[in-house]
Amino acid sequence: MKADPDADAALPETRDGPDGRADGRGRTAGGRRGGAARETRLSGIPVSPGIAIGAIFDTSEAPAEAPRRSIAAAEIEAERQRLAEAVAASRKQVAKLRTRIGVLPEEAQEELAPLLDAYAMMLGNSRLIRGARKRIESDLVSAETAVQDEAEAIAAAILAARDDDKAGLQRRAQEVREIARRLTRNLTASPFRALKDVPEGAILVAEELTPADAALLSPARIAGVATEEGGPDGHTAIMLRALGIPSVLGCHGLIETARRGDPCVLDGAAGTVVLHPTPATLAAARDALAAFARERARLAKLRRLPAVTTDGEEVELQANLEIPAELPLIAQAGAQGIGLLRTEFLFMNRTDLPDEEAQVQTYAGILEAMDGEPVTIRVLDWGGEKDIEALAEGVPALTGPNPALGLRGVRMLLKRPELLEAQFAAILRVAVKGPVRILLPMVTIPDEVKQAREIYERVARRLRRRGEKLPDPLPPLGAMIETPGAALAADAIALEADFFAIGTNDLAMYTLAVDRAEAEVAHLYDPLHPAVLRLVQFATEAALRLRMPVSVCGEMAGNPRLVPLLLGLGIRSLSMNASAIPRVKQAVRALEIADCARFARRVMEQSDPARIQELVMSFAKGPIERA
Repeated sequence: MKADPDADAALPETRDGPDGRADGRGRTAGGRRGGAARETRLSGIPVSPGIAIGAIFDTSEAPAEAPRRSIAAAEIEAERQRLAEAVAASRKQVAKLRTRIGVLPEEAQEELAPLLDAYAMMLGNSRLIRGARKRIESDLVSAETAVQDEAEAIAAAILAARDDDKAGLQRRAQEVREIARRLTRNLTASPFRALKDVPEGAILVAEELTPADAALLSPARIAGVATEEGGPDGHTAIMLRALGIPSVLGCHGLIETARRGDPCVLDGAAGTVVLHPTPATLAAARDALAAFARERARLAKLRRLPAVTTDGEEVELQANLEIPAELPLIAQAGAQGIGLLRTEFLFMNRTDLPDEEAQVQTYAGILEAMDGEPVTIRVLDWGGEKDIEALAEGVPALTGPNPALGLRGVRMLLKRPELLEAQFAAILRVAVKGPVRILLPMVTIPDEVKQAREIYERVARRLRRRGEKLPDPLPPLGAMIETPGAALAADAIALEADFFAIGTNDLAMYTLAVDRAEAEVAHLYDPLHPAVLRLVQFATEAALRLRMPVSVCGEMAGNPRLVPLLLGLGIRSLSMNASAIPRVKQAVRALEIADCARFARRVMEQSDPARIQELVMSFAKGPIERA
């Protein structure tokens, strides 16, 4: 997946380092001893776009030597004390890091602060710390071994969850492992990575960078970053994008191939790292750097322009928000608000449930950051597959063998109304700070919306009696349409709901009986399957007949090639990953609604998915790709 340059902060000016100049014979200064070095091209995962030209500076972090070690019963108390001291040291380090991020760009500060909050929480009375203490006693192992075993058990449980958001699961697992690494380093007195000696204009190379490492990088000094490990959706990747440093992660073979001082060209959009570039490669890189700057300037202007078709039809483009750390990316993308705020992050990595006050603080911070732009908050969408310890303990008998078809979404909330009441109360209390809508997940029948509304209005009455200031009228209460049953009953559900948000990811999964995470059937997942499109059409038309707002918030919304079809079906509001917004806006501004309507009618006449795909690609070659 290529990163979108429009989604990133301004890039630092890059320049050739002294070791990156080529002579007329294609040799490069700083090459390997023994003669000229040949150009070597490596491929990785594009994470943060931009061109970097400079010399390699490799940095490594010596592994914390912590072999498995058993202890005698008499050593239990001593190991517990060692663990307590490591926890205390780790807390101080996280607190110190919080003070040091004050010199970073505002976007990077906003990205890192919630992550440090999560670290601090895990260094409290968390499942990780409590589990490590228990393992010291029950397994008779050292503190290091106990921490590593407990962290891997928690990470494995998170990654085994049947959740469509695999990137979110990976991030949560990585948070646990990162704290375990920090504790292990403090337990073994192993030094942390030193980054203060990286020379100006260098391309930093490492086996892996943690988010805390990334926070210590200066965009004014570092030309680019390349690592052997890592992926596009982790906290480190988000951090690098917020810093605006051209970056390539997951570049296998990098550590073995690159040497300090090697001249290098890094392309953060293509995901390539070229060592010992030839004069021709260097010339092309300089041209690409100039072109990137021009494209960035053009898309920056586009961010300030409205998403309006050539015939004057306005289209609302909003962003999905997984964790508050993504708020800077939303601002950079020029989103018209948040179309889907997932609240599961509030419940993760904790042993107790967030109370009303904690939720008020979180929602208020997000609304203030959005500065008057609308925010749609989806209440907790939990099915027993998600790793939420406090909830799993509360409904252990209701998780079932197939969580996707069990007690999840609004079904679970109606079984546990105290959860819904706390969320409703918190959202209503912050609704005076900005425009808010509330979204119910996994609605399948009208009565679920009706029951939820009764709870909603009861909570509002209680808050008013308490003297709380609430908006009048109350924020709209909407329903997610993400199952065939909900789509086919959309006309009845529309009588109870104030708006629809069509979740095309789950809608396609339930319609086609395909889990995209299952390799054997993943190829059958197709949002352009005629059955999926007809359900989208049915739900959209049901909403439009009642003049009710309807949006699409699945991956279809963020695909510029599918925008003409969605507009042609009557959709005028799209919510997507923030990085997709500029390209989708570009597509919208190149389209005419009449053309989209004719195109949609032609597509909906088809019964062959392959033919639909062909039509979509053919239409995209017209105004969209010329834009």
